[in-house]
Amino acid sequence: MGAHSRTAERELPEAVARPARDRYFDTLRAVALVRVVTYHTFGWAWAGLVFPSMGVMFALAGTLMARSLERPALTVIRSRFRRLLPPFWFWGVFVAGAMLVHGWMPGWQIVYWVVPLGDPPGNAWGEQAWEILWYLRTYLWFVLLSPLLLRLFRLAPVPVLLLSLGPVLAFQFVWQPPDDRLGAALWDLATFLFCWLLGFAHHDGVLARLKPAALLPLASAALAYGGWYALAHQAEYGTYDLDENPLAQAFWSAGFVTLLMYAKARFRTDFAGLARFRRLDRLVTVFNARAVTLYLWHEIALILAVPLIDRFWDVPAFEAYLPLDSQWFMFGVGWVLIAVFVLLCGWVEDVAARKKPRLLP
Repeated sequence: MGAHSRTAERELPEAVARPARDRYFDTLRAVALVRVVTYHTFGWAWAGLVFPSMGVMFALAGTLMARSLERPALTVIRSRFRRLLPPFWFWGVFVAGAMLVHGWMPGWQIVYWVVPLGDPPGNAWGEQAWEILWYLRTYLWFVLLSPLLLRLFRLAPVPVLLLSLGPVLAFQFVWQPPDDRLGAALWDLATFLFCWLLGFAHHDGVLARLKPAALLPLASAALAYGGWYALAHQAEYGTYDLDENPLAQAFWSAGFVTLLMYAKARFRTDFAGLARFRRLDRLVTVFNARAVTLYLWHEIALILAVPLIDRFWDVPAFEAYLPLDSQWFMFGVGWVLIAVFVLLCGWVEDVAARKKPRLLP
């Protein structure tokens, strides 16, 4: 993954693809998005250990991709790109435009602002906004590779799944990828390859057929190794944050997400009862249907929360009664701004999905 921050999220475009939803998966996506915003607000190093959002989201994406590939591969790939790129372009007009105003002058790499198969360029002024795009880049590459990966997986599902942790081990101990766009992409693909293939395993019923006596020790071993590697190499990485340690991220996510997916496959875990809590159920629906918008705009919302709160200090009543210097207050203001962006910009996801634009789904 490299040293920059790793956060965020799920198979974003597919979230609005079908009206019939699995509430267990939907809830996992919503929790992952909340964790993304929380991590970017507080920077808690332990957040990834509590809930490795990226591993969860890539696994769910793999499941949806395997299901979609029952249709012709080119049709599926075009659909994924069509659903993701318009919201990205809309967001990019504002981010790239603001960086141009602040002295940024791109070279030929500006093509990655059209199709982010490599990290789009930017300047330091806008880094907090554009550094999250690694997820879109990794997702698009997995989409392109999925027809081949699915065919390979189905030749020998369990061996291929286990061997998918090999690339990140090789990059860590045998050959280091270059420190450039290609290297960053290779690290991210290797880090989350297992989780993507785990989605295939869930879709194809492989997980459901595995006995707990076989699966639980392997998942526990992956968790133990990932957790140990993160804690034992704090001096090297400066933290035990999984987002800074690809090998620890890969193994911890592998173990953690395997247990989540196995609970679904083996025990048919379902959150259908969520419908009894209408407001919570509605919130989960909105999070899933506007996940691209929420993911792209949440950093900008957190950035804008800072100068907005600065203005609150000029109001005596606010200064006296509001906890303006609290990060939790900024967290709350950030969510208010995220809600505003969802209302103002979420319709682009409807257009991308060839649906009638709406304020909320």
